[in-house]
Amino acid sequence: MARFGEMLKSWRETRRLSQLDLACEASVSARHISFLETGRSRPSRDMVLHLSEVLAVPRPARNGLLAAAGFAPVYAAEPPDSDVLQPVLAAMSRLLDRHEPYPGVILDGLWCLRDLNRSARHLFGLAGLGPGDSLLDAMAEPGWGPGVVENWGEVGHHAMVRLRAESLQAGGIAALDEAAARLAADPVVAAWKPDEPLPPVVPTIYRAGDLRLSLFSTIAQFRGAEDIAVADLHIELMFPADKAARQALKALDRSGGFA
Repeated sequence: MARFGEMLKSWRETRRLSQLDLACEASVSARHISFLETGRSRPSRDMVLHLSEVLAVPRPARNGLLAAAGFAPVYAAEPPDSDVLQPVLAAMSRLLDRHEPYPGVILDGLWCLRDLNRSARHLFGLAGLGPGDSLLDAMAEPGWGPGVVENWGEVGHHAMVRLRAESLQAGGIAALDEAAARLAADPVVAAWKPDEPLPPVVPTIYRAGDLRLSLFSTIAQFRGAEDIAVADLHIELMFPADKAARQALKALDRSGGFA
């Protein structure tokens, strides 16, 4: 059980908890945590799941902890065409459709576009993006950010912070860390300084030709999602940040495309 102990210690340190901190949170003795980490004690299946919950370990890594402790995984990753997932996928589609004429997208944990409503397909199409494309790959292209987003310094900075937070929460995801490092090295992002006072939300100001569209976003996930694939998805719904954006999106709804 040494491998399980090493993994447990790694997650505990990722969450910046001492053995005593974890013991108090999990209502077990610090000695028991120590014995688990050194391999002197073997965890039960329930204990692995309990400590995973306390440490907010993502579901794929929980499966890894279970396997390291000698137990079968409990979290599945159903294929998209699975009957089990149809109610969830239908709910996602409904959210995107009902959000028209405002853009809405579904992103996976690596910021790939998994689905877009009609308005979002027009908007992201102007930036050369569509279903299956990766925002991380797009941001890695030199000049892509400033060419698409007017306030790229601000937006790039917030994207960098979000990438770091998502990677930390997941225990480290190389693709997210690499994307955050690229953004940190971007001279436009590095030179950005926040205004005072800070605005209530940070809009993304999209530019394409004569079009200027200022939007802010809200991000949603499914609470209680136990399937790995579903828990990985983010629904991002965009809203107009000013009257001009609201009018442009309504015009899109009427004409089927940006003028």
